[in-house]
Amino acid sequence: MVRTLVNLAIFLATAAIALLLASLLIPGFHVHPGGFVVAIIVFAIAQVFVEWLVQSLFHKSAPTVAGIAGLLSTFLALLITSLFSGVSFDGIGAWILATVVVWVVTAVLGWVAAKFITPRFDRPAKR
Repeated sequence: MVRTLVNLAIFLATAAIALLLASLLIPGFHVHPGGFVVAIIVFAIAQVFVEWLVQSLFHKSAPTVAGIAGLLSTFLALLITSLFSGVSFDGIGAWILATVVVWVVTAVLGWVAAKFITPRFDRPAKR
């Protein structure tokens, strides 16, 4: 239970950091302050669902298309987020750059968290 809550917190934190960094780095990508929390939640839910869907469609060739599937799921999650919350784009360039930045940031932070944070909750308690 604790591990699940920690993974959820990590996933929401990486989504928040990725969206914030993308809004700071990409002039055409906007996360409006009033919709930031909603954008994080919508993005996280959409990302989980779309990632599951893409992986189930490409499960046999997963190693081959893992990067493309990740980019596709991030793009679709950003699209869904823009429909339901305070995220907007100014042009196709912002769409592409935001997809790449959010995908890279969530992948790197997810890897770092899996390497350094999550294993601490896998160890048995000392007695």
